[in-house]
Amino acid sequence: MKTNKKVLIITYYWPPAGGPGVQRWLKFAKYLPQINWEPIIYTPENPSYPLLDESLHADVSPDLKMIKTKIWEPYQLAEKLNKSNKKFKAGQFDVGENQSWKSKLSIWVRGNFFIPDARVFWVKPSISFLKKYLKDHPVDAIITTGPPHSMHLIGLGLKKAFPKTTWIADFRDPWTEISYYKHLKLTSWADNKHRKLEKEVFKNANITLATSYKDAENFQREGANAATITNGYDKENLIPRREKNSKFILSYIGVLEQLRNPENLWQVLEKIYRERPDFAHDFELRFVGRLDEKIKENISASALKDSLQFLGYLPHSDSVKEMEKADLLLITNFPNQESAGIIPGKVFEYLASLNPILSIGPKDADVEKILQETQAGKHFLYDNHKDLEAFILQTYELWKLGSPHSQAENIEQYSRKKLTEKLVQLLDSSISQ
Repeated sequence: MKTNKKVLIITYYWPPAGGPGVQRWLKFAKYLPQINWEPIIYTPENPSYPLLDESLHADVSPDLKMIKTKIWEPYQLAEKLNKSNKKFKAGQFDVGENQSWKSKLSIWVRGNFFIPDARVFWVKPSISFLKKYLKDHPVDAIITTGPPHSMHLIGLGLKKAFPKTTWIADFRDPWTEISYYKHLKLTSWADNKHRKLEKEVFKNANITLATSYKDAENFQREGANAATITNGYDKENLIPRREKNSKFILSYIGVLEQLRNPENLWQVLEKIYRERPDFAHDFELRFVGRLDEKIKENISASALKDSLQFLGYLPHSDSVKEMEKADLLLITNFPNQESAGIIPGKVFEYLASLNPILSIGPKDADVEKILQETQAGKHFLYDNHKDLEAFILQTYELWKLGSPHSQAENIEQYSRKKLTEKLVQLLDSSISQ
């Protein structure tokens, strides 16, 4: 009888946490046992999650082994100081004139006192606990996933204690190259400490895993042994829609903050809205998830105000249904070129819905490559108006003809099961060295 190999997965986000951060390793843990790897999850007993989604418990096997210890984190205190601090733990920031003095102070404290993040107080207790656990319950590999990047410091401590055990550091987002890093108001001392810790992780991890191709290239330049496994979609959750909607629905699913606000899109939609009465009658702009209040106020005061629907945060299963209902799906990225490697996890579920995708972000983005490869949509820059307008009108005309679906192809490679097979290949090759 074949014995399963064991992998310890250290993650802050786990159901009932909502949002994209939990999906990646929840799905890997779902499919690993089918390929002779037994996952063991180590996660906080009392975390402070920005979003909750009880529906995700459905993907947690009753046979999955869980280890939990208590965590102390300062967010409860920070939220008493300023309610907007709840956004910071989800990586969202007010910018420019929208920043209050309390926001500025909170961001400065976060970046300079909590390095790499406010979960740092869980690092030493976790290393101490897991060193004892692993002596009695050895594993073949350890995986840490961040953000929060404090998880990688736990992996670093365990790697020093168990140097022969394979350690994979999974970066769902970059550390010092993340778009909001420059907004942390870091002192030179704090910046140096962030970068020193990041390089230590790159140097000691057997594999540094990236979710995009550009991130992997950047990690390699910093000395990491980097590989790419993107996020994906779970076929079990997706049933593409076939009937035509009574409205032409443009949907955004997820969190939309100021740093990724596609103002050119709102301007183009207003222009079409004024010039095309038929479009104004047929159009609906739907937001599912957390929308920045200032963006909501501005759009609600625009010509689009009568075509808006704000559904708020929905359980993941309901969010997937909203993807299936849409006639055009919006995805945005940060406009700066350093963010070209970010591939938001929802793009893969967008792909599987077989509905056209409208992407707005920086030049030569990895998302653009995926859309070109799969023929699932178009990517535009933040200063593009003319081509963006033409694409929206083209998609609208197809909708009127009753042809709402994209001609997406080659998307099977992004299924969660295929991606788990790719992860297992990395694990098997790493432990055999």
